[in-house]
Amino acid sequence: MNVRDVSRRILWVDDEIEQLQAHIIFLREKGFEVTPVSSGDDAIAIVGKEDFDLVLLDEMMPVRDGLSTLEEIKELRPNLPVVMVTKSEEEDLMEQAIGKKISDYLTKPVNPSQVLLVIKRLLDTKKIRGDHLTRDYVQSFNRMNQRLLDPMGWSDWIDAYRQMSTWELEISEFRDVGLAQTHSGQRKEWNAEFAKYIEKMYPRWLKSKERPDLSVDVVSQHVIPHLKQNRQVFFIVVDCMRLDQWMIIQPIIEEYFTVDLDFYCSILPTATPFSRNAIFLGEFPDKLHDLYPDLWGRGATEESSLNKHEPELMKLQLERKKIKLKGEPMYSKVLDAAEGDNLARKISTYQHTPLMSMVFNFVDILAHGRSESDILKELAPNETAFRSVMKSWFEHSSLFEILKYLSTIDCHVVVTTDHGSVIAGRASLVRGKREASTNLRYKYGDNLNCNQKEVIFVKDPATYRLPKFGISTTYIFAREDYYFVYPTQYHHYESKYADTFQHGGVSMDEMILPVATLKPRR
Repeated sequence: MNVRDVSRRILWVDDEIEQLQAHIIFLREKGFEVTPVSSGDDAIAIVGKEDFDLVLLDEMMPVRDGLSTLEEIKELRPNLPVVMVTKSEEEDLMEQAIGKKISDYLTKPVNPSQVLLVIKRLLDTKKIRGDHLTRDYVQSFNRMNQRLLDPMGWSDWIDAYRQMSTWELEISEFRDVGLAQTHSGQRKEWNAEFAKYIEKMYPRWLKSKERPDLSVDVVSQHVIPHLKQNRQVFFIVVDCMRLDQWMIIQPIIEEYFTVDLDFYCSILPTATPFSRNAIFLGEFPDKLHDLYPDLWGRGATEESSLNKHEPELMKLQLERKKIKLKGEPMYSKVLDAAEGDNLARKISTYQHTPLMSMVFNFVDILAHGRSESDILKELAPNETAFRSVMKSWFEHSSLFEILKYLSTIDCHVVVTTDHGSVIAGRASLVRGKREASTNLRYKYGDNLNCNQKEVIFVKDPATYRLPKFGISTTYIFAREDYYFVYPTQYHHYESKYADTFQHGGVSMDEMILPVATLKPRR
């Protein structure tokens, strides 16, 4: 349906309304139903009785002026868009009108096209964008698929994933089910190709200096340069945050900071004990295992034990890179709301700390908790809803309170994540000894058997810079959206973990990660 086919009701309030007949006729020809009134009192009376889509309100009228009329209209209909039409461009007047929640303003004399444009912008922007969405997506879809015919480098994959994440947000905004299904298929196809790319390139990267930034490079590339300039740095790691989730909160952050967005590639497996420890130490997991041989003890799965050394790992990295600070680097991990509130209350005490590292676990807790809680499943039944929940959390979180405080002081803030996540879609049968790790997107252990078309199989851990726990330790990483299930009670666990957020494997969502440098606007 064309926008012109929809009859929208416009109330036009002006004490010289008879001089605007040409404008009114023009709008009626464009399909709008226009009701003219000549006073603020008449406007208030009719708004109380009838429904309108938008009000055009003259600012200078006798008896009751535009601002007082606006105030009454907003009391009656708080969500009714009002456009102020004024001869004056005085800053104080505009501030008063904005404070009373005008949607826009026009300066007299106005021409009909100006009026039409502001009406369409306020009433029909979303519909017009929706009408163009499918066409624009198909064009983008074709261009992106054409790119797959040529060799793709790391920067090409970043660009492709950014585009896909942007489209993800666009499509979810308009709730186009057919387009969402098409886009989901597109993501699966690209993730299949991405897994082939990683299988080919990742072992080469580990032997070469010519490679993308990996987890081990995050601090050296994005934190240490600021420390060398004697800048105070607050380093924030939000566990398990994907690019699309970052994109949801970035506009909120940009009210307080300028944002310089960059990307890095998570090491494998894309799991906290490996990837986040690699960030803090600046070394690969095999090196970490040399330092802490008992860290990945058989059956050790609790993050509190697997990542308990992060503060000292950061100190080791700074020492190794000969970074001398004018004070001790500090560290805090937030696992629940109480810890977050406590950190927010005392954040000002770190104003002179040269480096403050903070880890926030909410997104990871929500992602994993969703598979165990019916309430969380209902709150976040899909990725769109999950992003909405995350945005709501962020807006009311201690992290946001901390960022707002940091925006008032002279510092640099570096925000990143240790890995992303993927919705588990297809079960992959795996067999192994009881001692094998229990993770759903990666496993390590002796004599692992699986469908090798559904995994990246690492026979020699040294080629992936991973620790070896025995003579025959192997690793497997799930490709695309596969998740591992043992033969015992296969169908029970297949059903239990289908459509849950998991990580540890190989996908764009888990590996192509944002790292943002924030500078206070002040």
